[in-house]
Amino acid sequence: MADRVKKSGANVLVCQKGIDDLAQHFLAKDGIYSVRRAKKSDMDKLAKATGAKIVANLDDLSVKDLGKAGNVEEIKIGEDKMTFITDCKNPKAVSILIRGSTEHVVDELERGLHDALSVVKVALEDGKMTAGGGAAATAISMALRDYAPSIGGREQMAIEAFANAIEVVPKTLSENAGLDPIDMMLEVRRAHKKGNKYAGIDVLSGKVSDMLKNKVIEPLRVSLQEIQAASEAATMILRIDDVIAAKGGGAGGPPMGGPGGMPPGGMGDMDY
Repeated sequence: MADRVKKSGANVLVCQKGIDDLAQHFLAKDGIYSVRRAKKSDMDKLAKATGAKIVANLDDLSVKDLGKAGNVEEIKIGEDKMTFITDCKNPKAVSILIRGSTEHVVDELERGLHDALSVVKVALEDGKMTAGGGAAATAISMALRDYAPSIGGREQMAIEAFANAIEVVPKTLSENAGLDPIDMMLEVRRAHKKGNKYAGIDVLSGKVSDMLKNKVIEPLRVSLQEIQAASEAATMILRIDDVIAAKGGGAGGPPMGGPGGMPPGGMGDMDY
């Protein structure tokens, strides 16, 4: 079996199952680095990274099945020994090693890394970005305030309230950075009125600057999801509030016919 591997031209062997000690001895004697009991998921990703093919039978092994990597080495990290396969020509899969002092820290790092990779993924899929630092939210709120007077009536009040809600993004950003939200919002609005639609809050300098020049951007899908999710949550709360207000006379509530309950004589012509 070791001769078959050597004949194929391979100098690294990764096996999903175990490798007998005697077989491993002959492989090492032939200068073949062997890894046993590798996970199925690792095997699949390794095949993508190196361009190799997973072979079930050694009799089927040939030069065409081999992948290529620039460097294969074993490195001890902490108490574990790990095999690193690097310098692959065109890797379709990579591994990211996350380390931390405690399990909680590692979990937080993993969550943050997953979020970052997901953001990059949707950005590549959509190919559309918005300026960060609250620039997009400020532009939306200002456009809504300009649009509201053209509608008039109570709808105008609703649109202006929605514009105020959108501005929570830059306000919260400035508060988290230890800045004055009122002063920062005035500066951002002033910059947008001057025509700088990419103006946002630079939390590092504490000033308003062009977010595109600072390379602070976010995918369009993330911005849309924020607005949609917030709108749906607010609508749901308003609907629940209406149901409770219309019911009246429930457990712990005012008696029917009293203040806040059903008036004497039934519903009448009241609209709910």
